[in-house]
Amino acid sequence: MEKGTEKQFFNLYNHGFIRAAVCIPEVKVADVPFNTTSTIKLAEEASSNNAILALFPELGISAYTNEDLFHQEALLTSVIDALNTIIEATKGLNTVLVIGVPLRVDFRLFNCGAVLYRGRILGIAVKSYLPNYREFYEGRQFSPAEEIQSKTIDLCGQKDIPFGADILFDVANMNHFRFFIEICEDVWVPIPPSSYAAMAGATVIGNLSASNITVGKSEYRHSLSANQSARCIAAYLYAAAGPGESTTDLAWDGHAMIYENGNLLAESERFRRSSQVIYADIDLERLAQDRMRMTSFGQNIRTHKEKLKDFRKVSFAIDPVEKKILLEREYARFPYIPADPAKRNERCYEAYNIQVHSLAQRLLSLGTENVVVGVSGGLDSTHTLLVAAKTMDLLNLPRSNVKAYTMPGFATSEKTYINATRLMNATGVESNTIDIKPSCMQMLKDIGHPYADGERIYDITFENIQAGERTSHLFRIANMRDALVVGTGDLSELALGWCTYGVGDHMSHYNVNAGVPKTLIQHLIRWVARSSQFSEETSRVLFDILETEISPELIPGSEKDSPAQRTESVIGPYELQDFNNFYITRFGYLPTKIAFMAYCAWRDVQRGQWPDVPEEKRNQYTIGEIKRWLQVYLHRFFKLSQYKRSCLPNGPKVGSGGSLSPRGDHRAPSDSEATVWLENAKKIPDRDD
Repeated sequence: MEKGTEKQFFNLYNHGFIRAAVCIPEVKVADVPFNTTSTIKLAEEASSNNAILALFPELGISAYTNEDLFHQEALLTSVIDALNTIIEATKGLNTVLVIGVPLRVDFRLFNCGAVLYRGRILGIAVKSYLPNYREFYEGRQFSPAEEIQSKTIDLCGQKDIPFGADILFDVANMNHFRFFIEICEDVWVPIPPSSYAAMAGATVIGNLSASNITVGKSEYRHSLSANQSARCIAAYLYAAAGPGESTTDLAWDGHAMIYENGNLLAESERFRRSSQVIYADIDLERLAQDRMRMTSFGQNIRTHKEKLKDFRKVSFAIDPVEKKILLEREYARFPYIPADPAKRNERCYEAYNIQVHSLAQRLLSLGTENVVVGVSGGLDSTHTLLVAAKTMDLLNLPRSNVKAYTMPGFATSEKTYINATRLMNATGVESNTIDIKPSCMQMLKDIGHPYADGERIYDITFENIQAGERTSHLFRIANMRDALVVGTGDLSELALGWCTYGVGDHMSHYNVNAGVPKTLIQHLIRWVARSSQFSEETSRVLFDILETEISPELIPGSEKDSPAQRTESVIGPYELQDFNNFYITRFGYLPTKIAFMAYCAWRDVQRGQWPDVPEEKRNQYTIGEIKRWLQVYLHRFFKLSQYKRSCLPNGPKVGSGGSLSPRGDHRAPSDSEATVWLENAKKIPDRDD
């Protein structure tokens, strides 16, 4: 993002996004003036909504269902007049328009997409594959792109306009914005032209389609568009003909879609009897990042490099959009958790079983039937205990093979101690309690710490002696009982370095939570409780644990059940830090972009969906708060914590958001600096007014 004002920060175009529109106008067959008016009206609407690209259906200026009327001079002449009218009427719009027109060139008729901007015809895309089967008869009226003789044409008073199926439109002043146009049938063939265009650099693909509707066909359109966008790591805009096309033998549903790398961003209302426009904010930076990471994409480019040389590039600049434009695209506040309840249940089912089956495999490979788990009454150890108990069920072993220990220390609250004991008893595991205070006091005496002499000094040494004692006990118990120590620390803590290195919660024989962030662990526990996988008493304990404030409980508090330490007041709200972690580690985004996305997601408590979060706990954050906690995340992640992640115990990758294992998704030096990230974060404004 260029140096500038807050207005620039609160503008999606300055963060690697573009807003695209797919327009479905009402048409009348062969009524070119009517269709022209409909097109101009929707173009103006798209532009007023800050869309930089607007796609229209196949042959929309004439309508698609003209059949042999396409060979009538009056129709073809009126199309040229319409183009002139549209060029003049839209030259004041800061929107690239892609309009479907029939054009006669070198005594052949071609099915075309004219690309217009600011009164110029930038180029004309031509349909490559003409369907001539079943209800389609295009081969009777049109010629395919391979019959083109002239690579440029003169049209509407403009000279040397690129013409063909090999044109990339490159927006020179917008990073990663290069688009390609194909037409209808082109995407239905084994190797669509857009496959090569994507390898040649196109990040956005537009498909001007007519596509009559039959029962079940919309599902296949979805499949084609989703898969093509995913294979090409591109955005795919699809516009099908809508109301007004001839129903002599066919029907039309006006199906418009926008996909990004396999994900549906927007879809039209099908069978609507009036014109409509759909919009989506496309993340070009995400596409560029994914292409960079996916090395097989580059290998495919190398395989086809000779063919890719045939593409021509039309470069042009777009006038900057200089005003406040927030995202209309809905980014989930909880990126690791689907908002849709059905999908959320499926995600929890998969995550839970990944953990259970991974632990089962590790036990089988070692020939060990026992595990040791430290249980604190907090979220992470609770979920680890659930996984361990379910693993025993899977292996047809008694749950008593889970040797669970709660180890109260100087700051353990009555509530967490009681919940830990209740949980162990309710799940049927072997329940044990070890008071670690005597052994901690002995170490404090041995090293000469003032606390051993009665001084209430609660420093990092005091804290970590307790954490270390717990882990030391677990490992020695594992030796004694032929067991595996199962770790509890989660992905969020690893990202923030919120774990005691070595002899502490950092270490275990196997960590089932290493790939699971804190926000997902909360939902996994809630899912287990609601799905009755354990007893009713277990579910009651789980809901109570979910209501417990997150704290390491290493420093005594003044009140019985009020912790002196509140984790989120030190390292930030986990819901924000998980958002930051997802977009830093999965996509490598700039801090300014993450802050902009977080602001759009979290600024309004009414916006979006909240998976299973009670209304009274639904938070919203100002840009100042987002900036503050993002800076904390950046400092801790890039400057302080990598040495802990460089020697992690084994543990399964769970989600597509990745893991931080040095053997998997994240390899980084332990002594890097956070300077460049923190410098970028300084550009985030402190206020939004």
